[in-house]
Order: sequence, then C-alpha cells, then structure tokens
Amino acid sequence: MWLFIALFSYLISAGVYTADKFMLSNKFHSSITYTFFVGIWSVFNFFILILDPWFPNWQQLAVGMSAGFLFLVTLVFWYKALHQSEATRVVPIVGALIPIFSFLLSFLFLGQTLGERQFLAFAVLIIGGILISAKYTRFYILNEIKESLKNVFGGTLGGIHAHYRPSSRLLRNSVIAAFLFASYFVLIKYVYMTQPFIGGFVWSRLGSFVGVLLILLVPDWRKMIKKKQKHGRSPKSLPFFFGVRLSAALAFILLNWAISMGNVALINSLKGTQYLFLLLIVFVLSAKFPRVLKEELRGGVLMQKVLGTFLIGIGLYMLMI
Repeated sequence: MWLFIALFSYLISAGVYTADKFMLSNKFHSSITYTFFVGIWSVFNFFILILDPWFPNWQQLAVGMSAGFLFLVTLVFWYKALHQSEATRVVPIVGALIPIFSFLLSFLFLGQTLGERQFLAFAVLIIGGILISAKYTRFYILNEIKESLKNVFGGTLGGIHAHYRPSSRLLRNSVIAAFLFASYFVLIKYVYMTQPFIGGFVWSRLGSFVGVLLILLVPDWRKMIKKKQKHGRSPKSLPFFFGVRLSAALAFILLNWAISMGNVALINSLKGTQYLFLLLIVFVLSAKFPRVLKEELRGGVLMQKVLGTFLIGIGLYMLMI
C-alpha cells in the first residue's frame, strides 16, 4: 500500500514543484519570503488532530518539533536552488542524492536495511531516475566540464569566472537541501516509529510554525516579508497560490503516510517517478511558459529518458512482485 501512496504523492509533488518554480520566478524572487508564506500555513495542520486526538510528552514533542523545524530549514535551501535554475535541473540533483543519504542515515540511526531484491530495485530506480532527469547528453556534459575548467583556471588571477559561480551555488544548495531532506525523512520516520501517525505529523508541524516565527526575528528578512505583504498579490495569483499550497499539503501528508509504513530509502528511491511526472508536466507547459519552464528533448537526451523510464518500470515491478 505504501508504494501506491508514495507514487501518488510524487505525482502531485511534480505539479507543485513546477508551480513553485513559476511562483519563485514571477511572484516572490526570494527563498526566505516564499518559505515564510509556505511555512505559516503549517499551523492549520492542527485541524487534522480532530481525527485522532493525541498529546505527546515533552520528549516526544521535542523530537517532533525538531523534525518540523529541520524541514523548514530544508525548504530555504531547496527554494534557493529551485530559484537558481530550471525545475528539471534542480529536482534531479536533489532527488538523486536524497535516497543515497537516506539509505546511509536510516542504516546508521534506525538500523533499517534492504533485502537483496529491494536493494537491486533501489539501485535500478536511482539509475533510471538519473537517466530520465539528465538534461544533457554524455558528450555535452564533457564539453560543459571542459568549459567550466577553462573558466575556473582562466580566471585564477582575477577571480572565478562569473559564468561558473551560479553553477557552484546551485550545486552547493542542492547538496545541502538533499542532505537535509534525507535527515528530515529519517527523523520523521523515528517519530512515526514511536508516535501515532496523525499525532506525530501534526505536532511536528508545530516546529515548522516556530521556525516561521523565528524568521521574523531577522530584520532584513522581516523587511522583505513586510514589503511583499505591502505590495500584496493580485486576486488572480492568490487562488493559484492557495491551490498550490493545498496540493503541496496533500502530497506532503501522503508522503509522510508512506514513510510511516515503508522503508525511508526505498520510498525516496521512487523519486525517479517524480522526474517522469515532472518531465511530462514541463513538456506540456513549456510552450506556454518558455522562459520559466524549459526542457530539451533532442536525440540522445530523448533516448536517455526513454531508457530511464524503462528502468523505473523495472524497478517498480521488482517492488510489486
């Protein structure tokens, strides 16, 4: 059951990430501001507690809130990376690293391991995800590396070439976001191992809400948020923002539900399916929003994605049999 719940969550998330990229590029232009407006809604999760009222002790509350706070910090780095490049470039980098970090952290702190067939499916899904998310052909990557090295060494006396710096920031923010995402997933898995799902999820959201309040303590960040509130969003964009946030909340709840039942590393290895969903969404929308949503599907790149799709299908079949 956790497999289908996770797949449905990744389908919704692909649409949310595409919408997030659109909002960051056209509406907010700040990862801190966007994180604030996303995180502030975490307080409304307390209405879910009506379904299964439960109150933690102080130790359980501290662990749950730590997980929620960690998730909010993760969003800052995630939105920074997402704002710096196309969704189809950032999501693959982060998504490829999350299952690897999750596997290591879950083994070290939770003692979770994978069976022989599960580990093979894990590897196949990651490889398929990398292939389907790769934007460039192999030869193009070699040219990119060569040009990057020329930019770095060519600018030794006068600083790193300006063309190289954005890629460096993107890689740094993506790696940090991936590690923090994996850390959150492992920590929240521990929460669900020791607490009921609804109660553990809701009280962990309190940590995110506290993190949002702490953002307001930083003067520069508070000014950016106030400035955004002063200018406000148009009536046309407000329903869009609410719709995206409700969809994100649903995807997040479903993913947490899947994590509460299954192996963290295995669930994160399914992110390759999210690339496939993301690719289909971006391909459809790129004609209407060419500056915000870009995707190259030519020659070798298309073959890579077909092969990646095939491997993802094999990986899913191995998990279902």
